[in-house]
Amino acid sequence: MLSALRLNCPLVIATIFIAGIGGTFQYGYCVSVMTSPSGFIKELVNKTCIHRYNLSLEQWHLSLIWSFTVSIFCIGGLIGALVAGSLISKFGRKRCLLFNNFMAITGAVLMLLSQTAMSFEMIMAGRFLCGLNSGIGLCAHTMYLLECAPRQLREMVGVTIASFISLGKFSGQLLGISELLGTEKNWPWLLGFISFTALFQLVTLPFLPESPSFLLFERGDRPACEKAIKRLWGNNDYSKEIEEMLKEKAALQNVRSHSVLELIQNQTVRWQLITIVVMFVSLQLCGINAVYFYSFEVFRAAGIQEHKLPYAALGTGLCELSTSVAFVSPISPISNHLLGQYMVAGLFLKSFHSSQHYLSWMPYCSMVLIFMFIFSFACGPAAGTVSLPGEIFPQAFKSAAYTIACTINWTGLFVLGMIFPVLVENLDSFCFVIFLFFCVVAAIYIKFIPETRNRTTLEIAAEFDRIHSKSGASHRIAFPENNLNGVKTYETKF
Repeated sequence: MLSALRLNCPLVIATIFIAGIGGTFQYGYCVSVMTSPSGFIKELVNKTCIHRYNLSLEQWHLSLIWSFTVSIFCIGGLIGALVAGSLISKFGRKRCLLFNNFMAITGAVLMLLSQTAMSFEMIMAGRFLCGLNSGIGLCAHTMYLLECAPRQLREMVGVTIASFISLGKFSGQLLGISELLGTEKNWPWLLGFISFTALFQLVTLPFLPESPSFLLFERGDRPACEKAIKRLWGNNDYSKEIEEMLKEKAALQNVRSHSVLELIQNQTVRWQLITIVVMFVSLQLCGINAVYFYSFEVFRAAGIQEHKLPYAALGTGLCELSTSVAFVSPISPISNHLLGQYMVAGLFLKSFHSSQHYLSWMPYCSMVLIFMFIFSFACGPAAGTVSLPGEIFPQAFKSAAYTIACTINWTGLFVLGMIFPVLVENLDSFCFVIFLFFCVVAAIYIKFIPETRNRTTLEIAAEFDRIHSKSGASHRIAFPENNLNGVKTYETKF
């Protein structure tokens, strides 16, 4: 598959790299980069307060300010995700990615100058702007890349989106070691590094074409669409593909997109909505982002020696990166169920490592269990959850479903960033018992999610109704679909 992509669509490979390095890479980098300079940033906060107000902060004050500095990234991400749809439709996928880089560069410069200006507020402002950048970039990168790839390769190309998130996390951890930028002198450059990746995309992206789907659907420019397709896929005859896109455009004109409120009130997609809520809440509260946000605290609680913490944290990013690269296709919900059980087992064992105080080798067992947890997450929930709204909802509800999913995702990330340091201080090694609860709930619920691979949304909807129906009667399910009447009825008997 990869060799076919390299030979027939060489520009798609360039698109994958250029879009990824200024897209989901930024998100992954911002998630992990705050771990290494945490001590230096807390010291800057204390120095700033002493210099301005002649006030030395207590430890809980520092923890609160530190938690907000980490979590404000999520507030920016939520706002960015909510406005991304309208921006992408108005300006286009490519232009939105280009403009988005200015936000990342501005935020990076603010954080870079924070130590010189002795202002921790500049770090907060920079993190907020980087959150906006990530919220928009996640949506724009995903849409642009999938619309530029040939249909038969979209599944494989889509996996690279998660791979660049993993690459960003690993890069933030690698640059944060003391041999590179994780020092008292260089940590501002660590926070400002994303300005270089944003600048790289800003210089290279103009040489790539706009999304063919955007040119045809939004602009109605068929010649430009054909030109973009030939640049991306090669100089062959793509009239069949373009005709299929035209039919899709005609069908979509008869389908009205429903609002979030209409989705919540609609009884026919109630179980699909519950599935999205359960899966995306569990995605954030399974504990994976707690490991990345506060990996030093996690490994310190596990009993790892202080001078070994950066390298233990680096191992988590390398584990997820290697796993995401190795698994080149999304995992089905059935496999997710098995991997969910594996993840639960890892967290269960992790929560009982309090015996580390009595056995010298126990901290290393805890570290191995954390790596097992990351491995199971990378090849299971990380691959299958993000695309779930597009698989189980009909076209008319997809936009609203993604809005709800993004809101849950960023809100959960913010709450986790705020409360996890408190959990570590009060519960120590047993803080992961809370995450265990959400993993158990998700693992049990996944059993009731229908198989989605090679099935239409109507077939999936009928399967949801069959699984959750209490009666043996025949049901007729009406969904807006891509046909001339706008509504298609699917009948199933139980």
